[in-house]
Amino acid sequence: MRTEVTQAEVDSYQENGFLAMPHFLDADELAQWREAVAEAARARSERPEGLSNALDDEYYRAVFTQLSGLRRLSKEVEALLLDPRIGELAARLSGVEAVRLWNDQALFKPPFGNPTAWHFDMPKWSFDDRRAITIWVALDAATVENGCMWYVPGSHLSARIDDIALGPNLGGLFDHYPEWRSRETAPAVLPPGGAVWHNGLTAHAAGANMTSHPRDAMTCAYMPAEVHYNGRRDDYVLPEEYAATLAVGDPLDDPLLFPIV
Repeated sequence: MRTEVTQAEVDSYQENGFLAMPHFLDADELAQWREAVAEAARARSERPEGLSNALDDEYYRAVFTQLSGLRRLSKEVEALLLDPRIGELAARLSGVEAVRLWNDQALFKPPFGNPTAWHFDMPKWSFDDRRAITIWVALDAATVENGCMWYVPGSHLSARIDDIALGPNLGGLFDHYPEWRSRETAPAVLPPGGAVWHNGLTAHAAGANMTSHPRDAMTCAYMPAEVHYNGRRDDYVLPEEYAATLAVGDPLDDPLLFPIV
């Protein structure tokens, strides 16, 4: 696993809101990730517990199979996502002392799968912090042809933390940010085992899968160690019983739900 970043890469991440690492995992580590994620994904499919997109509309079910909270079902996946080397990279890039795990999601784009509309991540989360960061690990090659990630460089610097209802319209986000329409977007083409980091407020999307092969990825979002509840319950992450104990401004520091990485 790649465990270090240069200052130039940190600066690039801070400026652009994303950073691709084409050679994040070695071959043995990639095999381990694939096996652990596949097994946990099967378990989540059998026990959805409201943590999959199986009940979404027909369009979004064809974008990808989305399976959240795999670490809750798999000690192997949990160990991968809580690897302190990943935590150190996330903290270094985001400019914080330490990070907590927020949520993990497997995203399996099927053959000929629909594109993912441009969006942000953080407005749906239960905290507001512009330093939150996500890692997107390519379990298969991510190419322009099969629906790799795309980014609007620098969008995290001026994005507002408000949720925007988006339908299947790929570019609906730009109705709210027309000043971004003239920016050049950037694809994150990755080999198997590559990764891309992005800020929780960086505008991103994924193209359609125009191939006859699936495109699988594993993602995990990390937050600064000291964040506070904003009153929005993310039902993919916060159990209803736990959310009922929280008031706006309370720390999200439960060591089981949000361990320090």
